[in-house]
Amino acid sequence: MRITIVAVGRLRSDPEKSIVEHFSKRITWPVEFREVEIKKNLAAKALKQQEGALLLKNCPSGPPIVALDERGKEITSRTFAKKISDWQDDGIGDLTFVIGGAEGLDDVVKQRATETISFGRLTWPHMLVRGMLVEQIYRAQQIIAGHPYHRD
Repeated sequence: MRITIVAVGRLRSDPEKSIVEHFSKRITWPVEFREVEIKKNLAAKALKQQEGALLLKNCPSGPPIVALDERGKEITSRTFAKKISDWQDDGIGDLTFVIGGAEGLDDVVKQRATETISFGRLTWPHMLVRGMLVEQIYRAQQIIAGHPYHRD
């Protein structure tokens, strides 16, 4: 399984970057990060639309797109692992995750997504969501492998 994470904003030398690097190194699947930015000072709606277009432009064509959005479906780590495992069983070798910016994801991104999931109803900083996602991908890989990292 090849994973592409397309996200708004660039990770700097922050604690979030350390978390992303830590779990990225532990994942045995190839993980590619594509960071996009709009440097213009725009109104929230226009910014969200431009970020959405840029996110989709940077998504590989073909693989399923999983959007992360606070209004998405809340799932467990086991359900997340099962979805990835099912895609693998169906012969899908690539998967794309999309993380919006501070304004969230534009509707065009959510409409294009195969799945829209949430890490709960709380609002999370988009930079922190990257670390949470990478940890959940690692956790899913361990669940699929039968490793005891995950505890119910």
